[in-house]
Amino acid sequence: MVPPSANTGSRRLIRQKIRQARGALIPAEQVESSLQALTQMMPLLTRLNAKKIALYLTNDGELDTKPLIEALWHKGIQVYLPRLHPFCKGNLVFLAYTPSTPLVQNSLNIWEPKLDITQMILPHRLDVVVTPLVAFDLSGNRMGMGGGFYDRTLANWTTRGKPFPIGFAHDCQQVESLPCEHWDVPLPMLVTPTQVLTFDSKS
Repeated sequence: MVPPSANTGSRRLIRQKIRQARGALIPAEQVESSLQALTQMMPLLTRLNAKKIALYLTNDGELDTKPLIEALWHKGIQVYLPRLHPFCKGNLVFLAYTPSTPLVQNSLNIWEPKLDITQMILPHRLDVVVTPLVAFDLSGNRMGMGGGFYDRTLANWTTRGKPFPIGFAHDCQQVESLPCEHWDVPLPMLVTPTQVLTFDSKS
């Protein structure tokens, strides 16, 4: 369990505000945003020569990943999804995702692949992890839902250089500055429907 800190209250308020803004987007805006983000992301993944990419299934108004997943499938790129680790609480495992992969809802009411160890991949063998988030700032700081799942997954990514994390978010999720904790892992890159942001000092 993450210990409380002076930042806890402000982080809670930011999450509430941004989730409300994200949830206020009408379906047509959601569709347009996801297609615009797709056009930003695909050339980037090509330049990175990414062949094994982890994404997530959209939940709670997040930027829709379905068009991106289908575009990657079309190009023959291997797609993986996270699921809650069956034994290590607070951690993720990643499993291959295809159109025929069976999905189940986890304890957080998020859809994830049914556990199948034959489809599992170690995180450092992924080229890219496209990360969900609630809010971000222009220093590359990322705020998730508070469980720390992706911070644990990406804690040592700079040592191996993999998996390379890329944030994926609506423009309305940008804030001026995020309160950070020592365990927070900043992003080297982030994609929105209108921009690709790089944070060289964090990479």
